Amino acid sequence: MRDRDRQRGAIIGLAVGDALGAAVEFSQPGKFEPVTDYRDGGPHRLNAGEWTDDTSMALALADSIGQVGWDINDQAERYVTWWATGKYSVNGRVFDIGGTTVRALHRFWRAHDARTSGNPSSSASGNGSIMRLAPVPVAYVNLFPDRLVELTEKLAESSLPTHASGQCLSACVYLGAVLCGLLHGRPREEVLSPDWPPLEQITQNYMLHAEVDEVRQGSFRHKQPPKICGSGYVVQSLEAALWAFHDARDFREAVLRAVNLGHDADTTAAVCGQLAGAYWGESGIPREWRAGLARRDLIEPILDRLCEASPKKK
Repeated sequence: MRDRDRQRGAIIGLAVGDALGAAVEFSQPGKFEPVTDYRDGGPHRLNAGEWTDDTSMALALADSIGQVGWDINDQAERYVTWWATGKYSVNGRVFDIGGTTVRALHRFWRAHDARTSGNPSSSASGNGSIMRLAPVPVAYVNLFPDRLVELTEKLAESSLPTHASGQCLSACVYLGAVLCGLLHGRPREEVLSPDWPPLEQITQNYMLHAEVDEVRQGSFRHKQPPKICGSGYVVQSLEAALWAFHDARDFREAVLRAVNLGHDADTTAAVCGQLAGAYWGESGIPREWRAGLARRDLIEPILDRLCEASPKKK
């Protein structure tokens, strides 16, 4: 499998998972007909294949990296532009945005400092920064495994504009490291092992939050729903996405497991879609889901710029 297939897979997988979960977002598990394909409706009354804020913010992040490189103030500016104008939205309007994100963007709009706009409180530990993360490991995949300190800094910094709690920063560091391993074609069992050497190196310099470290140690392997819950809390969201991914036979099975957990279904599936897309590649995403994904005309130019911004192997 080519590197570009995995890079594209992580981003397209995010959007596909988001679109599959959009129709059952906020629904209680077991209270809806299990999702097997795109469907219309849901709380935002979207058409089949349309996606939500997860993909919009990922596209804003990807566009920032692809056009200006690493600048978290520019990233935050693009989030504000999306929020204010609907740019990067599937339908030109903002219909889904988390309260933690809104408050952070208000603070950024006033102070123009993305390093201080996110709330560092544990009570503000939503999943809004892991849902959009894939552009960072895609663009900076070649910092892995020899420049892990620099990689870790970027993964954590990507969360700061909106989500600055220890749980959120640690979740971005852990998920981003796993994504880098998968993007390099490392075996799934290897990168999900609690004693995977790159993660051990990372944790020598960066102490993961205790709850995220519990996920790293394999909590997702030993639970089943309802203890696995696709909630908006970043630790539970990360755990649920890994539960759906870790022993799935293919992209379809992984992402549908995530969606059918309900609750914050679009984000659980968007996080799982990043993992599954990085592992199985864009070519592993069902053809009909790729074809039915809305606004490829918006996604493709941004994705092309992002992949071009990723340094080539020497």
